[in-house]
Amino acid sequence: MTIRLPHGTYEPRTDPAVFTPGAPPVSRTVFSAAHVVADPYADNAWDAPAAVDWDATLAFRRHLWAHGLGVAEAMDTAQRGMGLDWAGAAELVRRSAAEARTVGGRIACGAGTDQLGPAGGTLAEVRAAYEEQLALVEETGSQAILMASRALASAARTPDDYSSLYGHLLRQASEPVILHWLGPVFDPALEGYWGSTDLDAATETFLEVVAGHPGKVDGIKLSLLDAECETELRRRLPQGVRCYTGDDFHYPELIAGDERHFSHALLGIFDPLGPLAAHAVRVLDAGDVSGFRELLDPTVELSRHLFRAPTRYYKTGVVFLAWLGGHQDHFTMVGGLQSARSLPHLAKAYELADGLGLFPDPQLAESRMKSLLAVYGVDR
Repeated sequence: MTIRLPHGTYEPRTDPAVFTPGAPPVSRTVFSAAHVVADPYADNAWDAPAAVDWDATLAFRRHLWAHGLGVAEAMDTAQRGMGLDWAGAAELVRRSAAEARTVGGRIACGAGTDQLGPAGGTLAEVRAAYEEQLALVEETGSQAILMASRALASAARTPDDYSSLYGHLLRQASEPVILHWLGPVFDPALEGYWGSTDLDAATETFLEVVAGHPGKVDGIKLSLLDAECETELRRRLPQGVRCYTGDDFHYPELIAGDERHFSHALLGIFDPLGPLAAHAVRVLDAGDVSGFRELLDPTVELSRHLFRAPTRYYKTGVVFLAWLGGHQDHFTMVGGLQSARSLPHLAKAYELADGLGLFPDPQLAESRMKSLLAVYGVDR
């Protein structure tokens, strides 16, 4: 049986790849940046407050925890600043942290400044916004991820503005945090972060912040899509500070590492790849690097497709695959972001994911893909 897609006919596979739940990997710390499930009956328009289906959202996090992954909560995969406002993010943090305590799952949550809105604010207002969010995350017992801030990128004038603000936050953090450097390919508003558009200069400021606050930085999350930069930067980290790759283009090689260092992971692509990724890292736990690469290398084509420019719309593909995979009953997103990718893009994502065996029920995925094609008036 074949299905007619915009780019040609495709014969879906009939057997999924099976990855059983398991304990967290031990050789690498691995987080999946998880998406949120919208309430399909609510007015989830771009200018409306996000309406979340909390039951389905938390069920997906239990799915990730069951396979041994940590959950990176309220990150950009959860549409922070792209449909999910601070009020919704705060509720997401509270609910997910409570669920993590119930099931014994690892969780880290994003703290940013998005309550300031598009207009941003002064440096003092940016600092206060960070403090509010950091306090909420720590009150839930979660590890904090200090997210890159659009408001800070707008308000800061020099590298010292970044150093001073981050230093203040790190001194008051009660537990070691993860510092998040999100590049402009993900969010153009973050151009020139750390006080310079020159990557080398920005890196020096970033490393000075890390080195200047020993014991306060658990790790750094790099989302620059530059494997060479990440490899060089992680070699310069102080002893005990982890590098969490956020590079959805080069993650197999970065996690596998070289003769000197390796990256841990905090990745949006590990939302749809969760069970496969967790299994692959457990293979790496056993010292089988080639087995790890054999499992994870074939997934890069799908990841690069989902994260193609404009990269910030990768969330649409992530939620689309969750729907096809039976993790939610609909393909609706907060902010109406289900319309951000074309039918050909989504159809290719289906074909690549099906080829990897990612759908627990391939027949359900095929049926849902056909229903989407029908909405677009495509002859199946």
